[in-house]
Amino acid sequence: MLHNHFLPVFSFFVFAACSSGTSQTAAFEEDAHSITETDAPVAADTIILSKEELLGQIDPAQHAGFTKVASKYTDKSDIYLRKDTYDAFERMAAAAKQAGLDLHIVSATRNFDVQKSIWEAKWNGQQKVGGQNISKTIPDPKQRALKILEYSSMPGSSRHHWGTDMDLNALDNAYFDKGTGKKLYDWLQANAAAYGFCQVYTKKGKDRPNGYHEERWHWSYMPLASQFLRQYDQKVTHADIKGFDGAETASLIKIIPNYVMGIAPDCKNWEP
Repeated sequence: MLHNHFLPVFSFFVFAACSSGTSQTAAFEEDAHSITETDAPVAADTIILSKEELLGQIDPAQHAGFTKVASKYTDKSDIYLRKDTYDAFERMAAAAKQAGLDLHIVSATRNFDVQKSIWEAKWNGQQKVGGQNISKTIPDPKQRALKILEYSSMPGSSRHHWGTDMDLNALDNAYFDKGTGKKLYDWLQANAAAYGFCQVYTKKGKDRPNGYHEERWHWSYMPLASQFLRQYDQKVTHADIKGFDGAETASLIKIIPNYVMGIAPDCKNWEP
């Protein structure tokens, strides 16, 4: 876990590297957008979040730190990101456009209430999980929670609460295996780190044994998210994960060390 208040200092010449973004494939060398000083992530001011903000108990539409995502980037009518996150995304989207690729935001900030509605729909069987009504097929609360947690966060534990994380283009790993999806994912792996973004949920294995399954679509703006992760670790306990059906399983599952902290090592240890 992370327990210090160290704020990374950015350098124009040194950029963060996500787990698979340390080298650029030859396919993009010809089209790669050269990173200029304007493109590069700038030093993020220290932002101290309240416990309520860390838990997603906000309305991003009414929060001064957030801005609405323009319709050219999303089909959603009313989604938000933190301003620094959005500025960095716009620079990255412009670079991707030069490489012939369009970045499309499928999901951005989700507050506690939105995450609660997603979680409880799965918990109570209104939405199937893996083709099952798990309220009937998985009666054990801990096992039911673990099934939902393969891809969906508990309310109060989601990085989407912070306005730093977004889902891009498709919520399906297979989309990124071929065609346009593969070109897009290869480009993100090679270039996203230069704009401050990291794929937090890589393949699970020895380096990331806990947490959600792989999500090639989920990218996090680390200049802010790294601050908020440290603050979450310092301020939030399992007793704070409450107010929704199935909340009693949070401590049984150890949702904070295993899921909130269960991100790719290169993202958790992110430095500019």
